[in-house]
Amino acid sequence: MTVMKHTIVALVENKPGVLNRMVSLFRRRGFNIESLAVGTSELPHLSRMTIVVAGSPTIVEQVRKQLEKIVDVVKVSDITSEDTLARELALIKVRATYSTRSEIIQVVDIFRANIVDVAADSMTVEVTGDENKINSLFHLLRGFGIKEMNRTGQIATTRGRAGRPPVKEKPSKPQPKKEEQP
Repeated sequence: MTVMKHTIVALVENKPGVLNRMVSLFRRRGFNIESLAVGTSELPHLSRMTIVVAGSPTIVEQVRKQLEKIVDVVKVSDITSEDTLARELALIKVRATYSTRSEIIQVVDIFRANIVDVAADSMTVEVTGDENKINSLFHLLRGFGIKEMNRTGQIATTRGRAGRPPVKEKPSKPQPKKEEQP
């Protein structure tokens, strides 16, 4: 069986406990989540999750189908084989001295990254891009000494296509009527 990285995107209700239920499904299946990013979507009551896991296509498809059965999940897609845009964000705090600052700035410029903080003994670099870009910058800056690195999970979307159908939401459950007080 071939094990490869899969990018799964889920549109879910923005409610407490949804993330826990989804992650528990991966845990029960023995999958290590390599990357997880969650944020609000273009619809105010829905959030979008991007989950990167390694597994065989057959097993990941079974998990995708099980995710769709979770009540608060609106839609789940494995976009691994589609034409996608994927990005991560990293903040890298690197040791910096008076003599190394200009060299760090040159490396940062090559990667089209930004210096977002300067202190007496360090500089913090913000970089956005795919996994390879962030890894490459990290390895170059490692020579100066990394003090800290914070990295988001991958977010991904498919490239635009004309005539793509809109997301169909599951019908919401009717709310019980409140009785009026006399």
